[in-house]
Amino acid sequence: MSGPLFPRWTNTVSRLSAAALLAVPAIGIGGLMAYVRSPYVTGQQMPIEQPIEFDHRHHAGDEKIDCQYCHFSVDKSPSAGIPSTTVCMSCHAQVWNKSPYLTEVRKAFFADAPIQWVRVHNLPDFVYFNHSIHVNKGVGCASCHGRVDQMAAVEQFAPLTMAWCLECHRNPEPHLRPSEFITSMTWTPPADKTEAIALGEKLKAEYDVHSRTSCSTCHR
Repeated sequence: MSGPLFPRWTNTVSRLSAAALLAVPAIGIGGLMAYVRSPYVTGQQMPIEQPIEFDHRHHAGDEKIDCQYCHFSVDKSPSAGIPSTTVCMSCHAQVWNKSPYLTEVRKAFFADAPIQWVRVHNLPDFVYFNHSIHVNKGVGCASCHGRVDQMAAVEQFAPLTMAWCLECHRNPEPHLRPSEFITSMTWTPPADKTEAIALGEKLKAEYDVHSRTSCSTCHR
């Protein structure tokens, strides 16, 4: 009587092969999903070289210059506004007016030419975003841009993915703050969870905030 056609160890091989056939696609899909959410794709914490060394730690941190002094249209229009050289020279005509660090600023000012800043937060063209509606409804600058007062050069803080936006749109209360603290870099909600929830609900009613999850909210 002859023995088995295949040795017993081939059973183990067949089981491992079947498991691999199932695991490899799952691992591949999971890896791809993790990759597209990583900073390599979202652009977070990526250093961006600007034409002029502008240290936000000094201006927004040490000097406590309010965000709206430079980004003047943030509460009035879809764009936050890029400061003109006139805004820069309103201070630097008197302060550090001969500093070599500001040579390009002075050149641009006297040539009546804009500084070619490199955009940091750049949403796709098919996404509509309005700064003013968010600011006027209680969303603080730091909620999306992070602690700019601690950045030597501004970098992208949030992933800016659709999932990240929807998380706030579905549950806006935890992201709202009193109007006097909209541009504050240090404001935090109450440590007590009950107080924080109550404040969020109160601000939601005051600002007349509604959850916006319709596609047409951002894709117009």
